[in-house]
Amino acid sequence: MSEDDCIFCQIVDGDIPSRTVFEDDTAMAFLDANPLAPGHTLVIPKEHYETLEETPEDVAAHVFGVLHRLNTAVEHAVDADATTVAFNNGEAAGQEVPHLHGHIIPRFEGDGGRPIHAVAGERPDLSDEELDEIAEEIHNQR
Repeated sequence: MSEDDCIFCQIVDGDIPSRTVFEDDTAMAFLDANPLAPGHTLVIPKEHYETLEETPEDVAAHVFGVLHRLNTAVEHAVDADATTVAFNNGEAAGQEVPHLHGHIIPRFEGDGGRPIHAVAGERPDLSDEELDEIAEEIHNQR
């Protein structure tokens, strides 16, 4: 997807209106137009990066810093009991807009939502050897 076709880039450019709650030179945050809960907020880098892997480390750190600062403000604004903070990183993970974005989703006692562990479905049964191999592979890829 080109930046011209990206809905989030169009929001950054002011071509599509948003309910912006934060903006600086690097990041922007606005209410989700199709919220999962009152106060559901998206935090994006203003530059177009589709995934976390494509995003420079300093920009990713800044986006997470904005998530960190806004999380409490969102909770207080809607009197939430907690929040789920998450990134869907890539289409297979459920990323619907190919522009990196973090979600702050207010959560309420009895809201029927599930924990983040419910995202992947059935858990794999991995042996200690398989876990050791995966850990080593991740370590070697850094």
